[in-house]
Amino acid sequence: MLRIGLTGGIGAGKSTVSRILGDLGAVVVDADLIAREVVEPGTPGLAALVAEFGPEILQPDGQLDRPALAAKAFGDEAARGRLNGILHPLIGARTAELVDAAPADSVVLQDIPLLVEGGMGAAFNLVVVVYVDAAERVRRLVELRGMPEGDARARISSQATDDQRRAAADVWLDNSGPQGALDPVVKALWERLQGYAENIANSVAVRVPPVLAAANPVWAEQGRRLVERLRFVCGEDAVRVDHVGSTAVPGLDAKDVIDLQVTVRNLDAADALAERLAGAGFPRVADVTRDDPKPIYGIGGEADPSLWDKRFHASADPGRPAHVHVRVDGWPGQRFALVFRDWLRADPAARDEYLDLKRRAAAAAADGSDVEAATARYLDVKTPWFDDAYHRAMGWAEKTGWTAADR
Repeated sequence: MLRIGLTGGIGAGKSTVSRILGDLGAVVVDADLIAREVVEPGTPGLAALVAEFGPEILQPDGQLDRPALAAKAFGDEAARGRLNGILHPLIGARTAELVDAAPADSVVLQDIPLLVEGGMGAAFNLVVVVYVDAAERVRRLVELRGMPEGDARARISSQATDDQRRAAADVWLDNSGPQGALDPVVKALWERLQGYAENIANSVAVRVPPVLAAANPVWAEQGRRLVERLRFVCGEDAVRVDHVGSTAVPGLDAKDVIDLQVTVRNLDAADALAERLAGAGFPRVADVTRDDPKPIYGIGGEADPSLWDKRFHASADPGRPAHVHVRVDGWPGQRFALVFRDWLRADPAARDEYLDLKRRAAAAAADGSDVEAATARYLDVKTPWFDDAYHRAMGWAEKTGWTAADR
C-alpha cells in the first residue's frame, strides 16, 4: 500500500486535488468528512463537544452548529486544544479503519488539513502540499464560502505557515492559477504514484545512471525528510539515521540520488529491518552486501573485510531516487561514511579534488551503455582514490577531534 498525505491551508484547494486523484484511482480518506461523521447527532463525539463547549453549539434540529463552535474554539488557543483533544482520537480511529479496509495494492490518499501541525509527515510515503497565498485564500473563503473575513483570517492564522508546509512537502502544488490549470500537474503526479506503487509491489528499486547534476540546495531538505521517514520506520532498531554521500555536501555536484545511512547494532538487526523498509518504499538490493574495504584489503588494509559488510536498500519512488546503506555501529564503513561527509564539508580543497574525480568518472561512464555497465566504469575510476582519501579523512577526524553529531 502506498500512503500519500495531502494537506494545505484552508481554501488552498485540497479538495480539487483529492477529487482528481480519486477519479484516477486513488482511495481517498478525507479527514474533513470523517470529522463530520464523528460528530453526527447521537455520536459520542457530539456529546463530548456539547459537554465541553455548551449546548449553544447545537442547531435547533440537534446538528452541530459549526460557526458557533468555530467562534468558541478558533480564537483561543486553549479552547482549540480542548477541541482537538476530543476530535483527533475519534478521527484517528475512524481513519485507521478506512485505511485498513483499502486493498493492499492501493494508492491511499489521506486528505489531512492539519498534517503539518500534527507532525505526521514521516508516516507517509510522500507528503503533497497544495499552496495558495494567504490573501487569495481569504478571498476564496469570503467570496466562495461565505465565511466572515475575521473568521477566515483566524482560521488561517491558527494553521501552519507556508514555510512550515514547504519544509514538509515532498510535492508542492501551486494552485494559484485559474480553474483547471492544476489538472495536468496532478495527472502527472498520478503517473509517479502509480510507478511508485508498482515498484513497491514488485520490490523494484529505482536505478540511477552515473550522470552528475549540478549541486542543488533542495537535496538537504529532501535528505532531512527522508531521514525523518526512516527514523519513523526503523524506530528504536536504528541507532541513528543520517544523510550522507555527495548530496549531503553543499556545493558538490552529484548523481541525483540521496544517500542515507541507517546505523544498527548488528547485521541481524539490519536483516530484521528488511521487510519494514521494503514496505515503506525501500526494497532491498540483495546482491549488494559489502562496501569496498578502504584501503584495499591486503594492500595496507587495517580491518577484516567482513567489517565492511552492510545491507543495501533503494527507493522505489521514480520521482526521488535514494540509497539506504544499513551499516553496523562502529564498523569502519559506518564511521567512514560520516567522517568523509564532514571532511568534505570542512575542506573545500578536498571537496574540489573529489569533484574533479567524479567528473572524470562520469565522463568514463558516458558511452550510452546500460546503467549497470556504466556504473561499473564510474566506480573503476573512483575507487582507487579512496585508499588515500580514507587515511586523509581519518587523519582530519583525529586532528580536529571530530565526533559523529546528528547532521
